[in-house]
Amino acid sequence: MPLEPAEHVIEPGQSWEVDLFRPADAAGVVRLFLMVYGKDYPIKTYIDPDLLIEENASGRAVSSVARTPKGDIVGHNALFCSAASEVTRELGSGVVEPGYSGGKGILTQLLSHGRHVGAKQYGVSTIFGEPVCLHVISQKACKTLGWTTHAVEMDLIPASHYAKHKSTSGRVSTLVDFVTLIPRPHTVYLPPVYQEALEYIYGGLDDTRDLLSSQEGLAAQVTTRIVTQVFDFAQVARLAVHDAGQDFAAAMDQEEAALRSRGVVVIQVWLKLSWPWVAAAVEHLRQRGYFLGGLLPRWFDDDGLLMQKVIGRPNWEGMQLEFDRGKRIVDLAKADWEEMLHRLSAK
Repeated sequence: MPLEPAEHVIEPGQSWEVDLFRPADAAGVVRLFLMVYGKDYPIKTYIDPDLLIEENASGRAVSSVARTPKGDIVGHNALFCSAASEVTRELGSGVVEPGYSGGKGILTQLLSHGRHVGAKQYGVSTIFGEPVCLHVISQKACKTLGWTTHAVEMDLIPASHYAKHKSTSGRVSTLVDFVTLIPRPHTVYLPPVYQEALEYIYGGLDDTRDLLSSQEGLAAQVTTRIVTQVFDFAQVARLAVHDAGQDFAAAMDQEEAALRSRGVVVIQVWLKLSWPWVAAAVEHLRQRGYFLGGLLPRWFDDDGLLMQKVIGRPNWEGMQLEFDRGKRIVDLAKADWEEMLHRLSAK
């Protein structure tokens, strides 16, 4: 069962080592999340010691911890499934004890450990992270590890997530940074409207692709299949489009109607760039107010394309960006958002 926040003073200045999670670490990990984020942290795995032990035992989460000789947990990060394919896993849920943060390298070592130890055990082909744009710390950590930015997720995290520290007044966006562990060259189809943008993004990929132009219409013999996840606490929905046929527009209308009734304000749609007809699906989304998010390498094992819709004005002004590539990808997304507004207002 979840722990209540408890006073626990961690002696400053201890040495620490990064290691795989052990059941005895559970209370320390939970205490760390409660201290930094509070008891309303929305991902229950990290504030319930029994659940944390269970998730690590099953391999659904692979936690790396920074542990002192006294057994105090001063850092945590996890490798877990959140893409459409389990060959691609996310490294996230990172947290560092405040007295041990600020240039001591804990987060960077946790990320490196997840890649080299956790991923090897589970045959992961691609790893990604979501460095926040509230500050540049996690962006620098991903850059240090050789990861490359390929997309931006606008307004992904509600301001309430950071309410304990009053560090933001608006929703927080993230970049999406990837590294390939096991290459898989394949053919992808670029929607002509995004060809220039995607050619730029693919120019930084640490794998090879054959880039062709998407020119076909939606397939008549295919029935649309969408798997939807709703994160009510964040008012975010993610729609993985595994198949897109001529009923795609009708299927999207049905999905969006259901999401509006749940108060969703950010909708992400994942499309497959392995479809010769992906451009037709993109155009249906652009007519509904979606704009470019970027490239999702190996998202379905094949590459994915992120499209996104934000109800209201995205918090462009609240973003802190450290590196030129991230700035360029955000500029591409914002330009497409502005073009979408102009196009829809002219109707």
